[in-house]
Amino acid sequence: MDDVQIAVDLTRAAFVIAIKVAVPLLLAGLVVGVLVSVLQAATSVQEQTLTFIPKILAVAVTAYLLMQWMMSVVVEFTRHMFEEMPWFFYP
Repeated sequence: MDDVQIAVDLTRAAFVIAIKVAVPLLLAGLVVGVLVSVLQAATSVQEQTLTFIPKILAVAVTAYLLMQWMMSVVVEFTRHMFEEMPWFFYP
């Protein structure tokens, strides 16, 4: 396999892994943000901390619950990357 192709494949895989790991956290923040916004619109309460604190807590809880899965995905990618590296540096 061509050296440039290996580098491109590893970079593409790194972006995919980053997206795969970030999406659950972003979705948790999005869902909580929408729910709080609907609650604020219904009650006419416009307090900034009312949106910030629940989103931070939702992302933190989601990160805590999914940390084992996220770490296994990242460790598996790292193993794959180091397995491919000798071919990249020493053809």
